[in-house]
Amino acid sequence: MTNQYDNVYINETATIVGPYEKKGPLNSYFDKGYDDLYFGSNTWEQAEVKLIEESVDILLSKAQKTKFDVDVQISGDLLNQLSASNYAAARIAIPFLGVYSACATSVEALIVGANMIEAGQAKSAVTSASSHNNGAEKQFRYPVEYGGPKPKTTTFTVTGAASAYLSYNKKGIRIESSTVGTVKDLGVKDVFHMGAVMAPAAADTIYKHLKNTKRKVDYYDLIVTGDLGIYGKRILKDYMSTEYGITLKNYDDTACMIYEEGNKEVYAGGSGPACAPLVTYSYIFDQMKKGKYKKILLIATGALHSPTMVNQKLSIPSVAHAIGLEVIE
Repeated sequence: MTNQYDNVYINETATIVGPYEKKGPLNSYFDKGYDDLYFGSNTWEQAEVKLIEESVDILLSKAQKTKFDVDVQISGDLLNQLSASNYAAARIAIPFLGVYSACATSVEALIVGANMIEAGQAKSAVTSASSHNNGAEKQFRYPVEYGGPKPKTTTFTVTGAASAYLSYNKKGIRIESSTVGTVKDLGVKDVFHMGAVMAPAAADTIYKHLKNTKRKVDYYDLIVTGDLGIYGKRILKDYMSTEYGITLKNYDDTACMIYEEGNKEVYAGGSGPACAPLVTYSYIFDQMKKGKYKKILLIATGALHSPTMVNQKLSIPSVAHAIGLEVIE
């Protein structure tokens, strides 16, 4: 399903990161960075709650708004039952919708918010997405303290939170179109190779977006996925060429952008719901405002698995959602 919008804009954004991301190449573009993973909290989970709260506080300050100016907050994370978003929403006290598409959550939230504003159901919306490396590893694999070895195809969950302020006020970056993805499952069972799991979903969504909008791949100055990692990025390019006859040009992946190339600590690159919006709202939006890019297509990818299903030896389904973003003329 593809929709196009006449009057929806991302007016402001806010980005907060943890220590690994703060040491990365995009540090100067983030609003705030922490030097430890607790952020003054007692647990990883409470630290993630704090990230969401602070990202919304920074966002509203930049937008010169209060919570009473916002009709709805749409947020998601990786923790069970969206617990980080739920606890943060209790403090923020804005009417709340929780959404989940794993690492594709940020774009799902943007689509929901854009649809509500375009339909006149809301005048403004705040969308948020977060992830915490240690919280996610403890839930989906095993605690980091366990020290278990991982293969090189592993992606490294980003610690951070990103929020955006959406409205019909013509300011910032325009949301021009969106495509809701279809869940794909090609039989991959390896929880340490999320790039292989999610690349087919990304390819399917890119193809359908281009087909539904009747556009060629070079319509966009940049096509960016998040978060396939080094190996998933290669798989996507090969899959698009083989399956659809499309050569991706001016293409990158946020998982490969947020950390220094060759950093062995992060294996194949970043992952997590915060990865795509952190890179997009900071560095990419900065480049759009400076004129490097006028039109981009952001495709956020998510692996829709759970530890229970993985332990039952089932394959991992995935989904990808796309959103077209343009500089206001």
